[in-house]
Amino acid sequence: MLSKGPAKRVTVYLNEDTRAPHGPLYQAVMEFLFQKAVSGATLTRPHSGFGPHHQRHSPDTEATMEHLPVRVEFVDTVEKVERLMPLLYDLVTDGLIEVQDTVIVKAVAQDQVTPEAPLSQHREERPAQLLRIFLGEADQWEGGPLYDAIVKRLRMLEIAGATVYRGILGYGAKGRTHKKSFFHLSRDLPVMISVVDGPEKIEEAIAAVEAMLGDGLIAVSEVNMIRLVHTLSAEAPDGGR
Repeated sequence: MLSKGPAKRVTVYLNEDTRAPHGPLYQAVMEFLFQKAVSGATLTRPHSGFGPHHQRHSPDTEATMEHLPVRVEFVDTVEKVERLMPLLYDLVTDGLIEVQDTVIVKAVAQDQVTPEAPLSQHREERPAQLLRIFLGEADQWEGGPLYDAIVKRLRMLEIAGATVYRGILGYGAKGRTHKKSFFHLSRDLPVMISVVDGPEKIEEAIAAVEAMLGDGLIAVSEVNMIRLVHTLSAEAPDGGR
């Protein structure tokens, strides 16, 4: 599986009717990538297109519909792409190959948990920091709620977790009272975002939040974090006897 960091994105542009020795060239490219254990590849068929001959190919034009464009795209590590490129270069006898630098920011493969498998509890305890961010519900960031944008940014930073609390009554530095009642529906109720993680991650989170927060308050406290995680128990080779 790919991990976060620098990578290469490769796009191969072909015509659907371009042939290889044993079938369509796009099928040969996909099979080649599969055999070389590329992390993943996608074959797409655009609606229309034209190439260096400036002849448009479209399903609406019967005379040229057999020449419709197809595109094979994949992303993998810099090292693997550099190893594959000479072979892919020889394989694509008629088409266009594009290679771009890219960055993997998230790569997750969720394992399927077998319900019958026994679970064990793992306990982790270590010093940590509690970060609390106070803001208003009406605060905005790029057309959306600021609290939602902050949580998304924290998730991209791989902060361990964040919780948003919506207040029912409060006031801030400006002395205005914000509350919700039957007769008074405030559009700027107090909101608090709570985050617990290690000092390095909290420092990174503060830098990101400060750049987004206008009026607000950031508080940091030293805490002792106890984390309980349920994991699948490994069975003994003899069946547990």
